[in-house]
Amino acid sequence: MRLSRYFLPILKENPREAEIVSHRLMLRAGMIRQQGQGSFSWLPLGKRVLDKVCQIVREEQNRAGALEILMPTIQSADLWIESGRYNDYGKEMLRIRDRADRAMLFGPTNEEMVTEIFRGYVKSYRDLPLNLYHIQWKYRDEVRPRFGVMRSREFLMKDAYSFDLDYEGAKAAYNRMFVAYLRTFTRMGLKAIPMRAETGPIGGDLSHEFIILADTGESAVFCHRDYLDIPVPGEDVDFTDDKAIADIVTTWTTPYAATDDMHDEGEWAKVADGDRLAARGIEVGHIFHFGEKYSKPMGASVTGPDGKEHHVSMGSYGIGPSRLIAAIIEASHDENGIIWPASVAPFDVALINMKPGDADCDRVAAEVEANLASHGLEVLYDDTDNRAGAKFATADLIGLPWQVIVGPRSAAANEVEVKNRATGARDTLPMQDVVARLTAL
Repeated sequence: MRLSRYFLPILKENPREAEIVSHRLMLRAGMIRQQGQGSFSWLPLGKRVLDKVCQIVREEQNRAGALEILMPTIQSADLWIESGRYNDYGKEMLRIRDRADRAMLFGPTNEEMVTEIFRGYVKSYRDLPLNLYHIQWKYRDEVRPRFGVMRSREFLMKDAYSFDLDYEGAKAAYNRMFVAYLRTFTRMGLKAIPMRAETGPIGGDLSHEFIILADTGESAVFCHRDYLDIPVPGEDVDFTDDKAIADIVTTWTTPYAATDDMHDEGEWAKVADGDRLAARGIEVGHIFHFGEKYSKPMGASVTGPDGKEHHVSMGSYGIGPSRLIAAIIEASHDENGIIWPASVAPFDVALINMKPGDADCDRVAAEVEANLASHGLEVLYDDTDNRAGAKFATADLIGLPWQVIVGPRSAAANEVEVKNRATGARDTLPMQDVVARLTAL
């Protein structure tokens, strides 16, 4: 992609309305544009990151056995009245009426709708377990939306919903999502720590938040330092082995970890002073088991092996991809801009032509661009006539993992300079060695 033909509206000054690093950098890097209080348009650079985050989420949900669907954003109030949540949810729900004066709402979550889908088709325990998920926009009328996409009114959410015959089956489903979440966040370059949490308006009695540690975190968190070194399951994890999955969950829930709301000073005192880690944290995922909270009032039941009707035991599992991008930036940036983990970077390489119009620079840049692309690397080629300082500032701000710099002197020698954005390390290489250098790590 040529930068001269790309829509990348860089801001030179820090926006006054941006209170935290991620909001400031997303606006400055031309990733988003604020359209209203808690509402944002995603511009090309931001949309590329959002798509990559969603793809990782999707791959790990599929690996764990969940099946993707897509449900509407606008829901009938009748379903929420049936579950008993319509009047209890609060002012965060945007309630509307259609032209026939039917009560509708912009969905803040989808437990009712997915339960209605389930009860319409599934009648026997032989069709269980079942886990359905979608990635869809949600709306919650926050009293005070703030921090950019970290706490917005309209946001993208992956929400999954599991259905099982009984508690044991539901706990196994919960554990599968628990492990899938560990893998999801690790693939994005994040160290997420699962912590027991309140269930809130979703309901239920078993819940974990997945928290990344960051100085700009919204809340205080407390955990054992062992969490920094517990290995995350690899691609070969067997999600069909309930015992193995349960053992992984046990390993990840045995050391002390709690959000501020669930913090127990008595249990915390039992942790050795040198093992205590008190920090700020950002929630990047939340999972719940709530049993029959929705299946019972909504009549979602199946015939069990005993021939009797059983209300299914359910759970729900959320990740906010739009919020997650802000969390990644909060955890990975410096004074010059964003430092993207390679897995979610909008492009792999910033190719910087220092002197467009120079025959050697144009030739070497074109050859390097073609070679990188032929090996599957995504390149943003800065072919603009901006001054050198502006080119470097833009490359650092948008945070692509690698910068390949083509200057007149090096180009004449068929060489380029390669910079690693995260470490700042620079090397001068023959241009034919660039691909090997960038794919070696």
